[in-house]
Amino acid sequence: MLNLRDQIRVVENFPEPGISFKDITTLLRDADSFRYAVDQMVEFGRLCEAAVVVGPEARGFVLGAPVAYALEAGFVPVRKSGKLPAATIGRQYELEYGKDGLEVHDDALLPGDRVLVVDDLLATGGTIRSCVELVEQLGATVVGIVCLIELTSLRGRERLAGYAVHSLISYD
Repeated sequence: MLNLRDQIRVVENFPEPGISFKDITTLLRDADSFRYAVDQMVEFGRLCEAAVVVGPEARGFVLGAPVAYALEAGFVPVRKSGKLPAATIGRQYELEYGKDGLEVHDDALLPGDRVLVVDDLLATGGTIRSCVELVEQLGATVVGIVCLIELTSLRGRERLAGYAVHSLISYD
């Protein structure tokens, strides 16, 4: 068992003063750590019997695509507003240090699809909650949410009450 926390670089005062940014590029660079993290997410996805993986831009792509591949599931990217070429539905949300918006193609999921939401970070829960709402608006079912890192002091898990949520690394 690898200690993934040891592979995360913490960058103080980024992207603005007072933020301790959890940089996953150091984990991604280490092949064993990256593989182990993806394998742990896949294990959770199998328990949830997920058939489709949804990952928000951008690090949700980096983690979600290999998870989908290993699950033999489809992958649906959720992009920042204005980035998708066809008809979309969207949600606005608050970050721990600002606001943003996400969109998904309006035909990306089918009613009844069993969806695993994969992202790098659960902080305030705004990004993931928006993904959940988009999935459900399309008639699909969120069967699980898995994140590499959870910032427990920001209580994002509370915004996801009622969903199976799993994180690999926790910070207070």
